Amino acid sequence: MFNKIMKLLITGGAGYIGSHTALKLIEAGHNVVVVDNFYSGHRWAVPGGAELIEGDVGDCELIGNVFQAHQFDGVLHFAAHIEAVRQAGVAKFIFSSTAAVYGESENPAPISESAPLQPMNPYGASKFMTERILTDVAAASQNALKAVILRYFNAAGARPDLKLGQATPRATHLIKVACEVAVGVRDKIEIFGTDYPTHDGTCLRDYVHVEDLAQAHVDALGYLDQGGKTDVFNVGYGKASSVLDVIESVQRAAQKKLHVEKGPRRPGDASSLAADNTKIRRALGWTPKFDNLDLICKTAYEWERELAKRVR
Repeated sequence: MFNKIMKLLITGGAGYIGSHTALKLIEAGHNVVVVDNFYSGHRWAVPGGAELIEGDVGDCELIGNVFQAHQFDGVLHFAAHIEAVRQAGVAKFIFSSTAAVYGESENPAPISESAPLQPMNPYGASKFMTERILTDVAAASQNALKAVILRYFNAAGARPDLKLGQATPRATHLIKVACEVAVGVRDKIEIFGTDYPTHDGTCLRDYVHVEDLAQAHVDALGYLDQGGKTDVFNVGYGKASSVLDVIESVQRAAQKKLHVEKGPRRPGDASSLAADNTKIRRALGWTPKFDNLDLICKTAYEWERELAKRVR
């Protein structure tokens, strides 16, 4: 997959997806440097074998010193500033984007990368703007910088060995919230909207296991290492599950009923989002291994039980 062992900078590498990706890259033999200020990440999540630099990626002096001290082959962006990467002459850049750039789709079928971009909320709009900037910077570099933009659908789950999982403070992700209710960290889960044009009235989302998402970053890096060009790829399974589907799956994993309350819609929530993943499978050879909602929810629930033990 790779022409050589690479030295890689991972910003936000102590966070949920960043830490999973960092560990996969270390397991593949690469040298990893993590920069993180632990705003939403955790020191224990930084994989053994990674060099840790504690600091804020918004600190231009710090980031400049990091690039002076290390000759990186690539950067995996979970928090970095693009300008610093460009000035350092980094050749490979992986950017974490989101399905929120698509907004509300009129077609319930899986969304392809060529679909119109019409974000409905500030998060999606900010990612959309960064995609444009990164694409323009890569084009202006005349291939000196090549980038892969990964549009995440809904990341969830944990490593089956429970080494890593989501521990973001005050998380709002549906599966994590449901699992926190299941272990007693929260007392209820609220459904935001039951009148969407879906089979049960609740929103539909494409939930992708964090290990498959992390593997997509490894595959994207290999694609660039083999001469791939700047491009954008969806990361999802191509099928969507409803809020009620998720709650039922977590209840099966926990073998208990959850306290569920129904509330109004939230502004900016699309009724349905699912990924057309044809492109990433063909171009990057991405082959998911955890494409099963019950498996995703089971690993998330088991992780939440383990996390609850650590907190006590």
